[in-house]
Amino acid sequence: MNTEQRNNATKTMLGLKLPTDPRWVNVAEKNIGEILIDHAYCEQKAASSCISLIIQYPEKEKLREVLMPVVSEEWAHFRMVLKEMDARGIELGKQRRDEYVHQLYNSMRHGGSRDEQLGERLFLNALIEARSCERFRILSQEISDESLREFYHELMISEAGHYVNFIDLAKEYLSAQYVKTRWEEWLETEAEVIKNLEVRGDRVH
Repeated sequence: MNTEQRNNATKTMLGLKLPTDPRWVNVAEKNIGEILIDHAYCEQKAASSCISLIIQYPEKEKLREVLMPVVSEEWAHFRMVLKEMDARGIELGKQRRDEYVHQLYNSMRHGGSRDEQLGERLFLNALIEARSCERFRILSQEISDESLREFYHELMISEAGHYVNFIDLAKEYLSAQYVKTRWEEWLETEAEVIKNLEVRGDRVH
């Protein structure tokens, strides 16, 4: 897949406004151990985020129904990444600060109704899943390690499903027009964050 095709896929499949800098995958492949460590923590945090939503919104039966399987999948992914690390003699080490997520978190709206507050959390999670899916697709297509290419192809498919889950949940609790408008604003914000972040090979995002 050439650069133009990859960019079109990013916009069509995931809605992201700005594709990953093409330099990222080359730097990432040279630091694949660091990528795997960061990836492990991303999966752990994704599971924790879903658990947090379930606990904070116990009255939302549909949310619980949708996110409980996601918790299981994300934790399974965490274990899968650890297995890949063990096979390569890579230790987990300490958790790193995720500047991408930190900047997105700071862009959340505060106030509004309880459902609007939930929507902000769902949009944030959807964006993280969408960007992860895009990065996993790049790794699955462009790195030389065949086993990791297959590994990231499998995860790419799963992450795309999770992204849809969060958007569908937002539509469950908010009007379709509100979701459309606010999601577009989130996409614009995410593009600015990505544009201004340093290209690093030791981070998934």
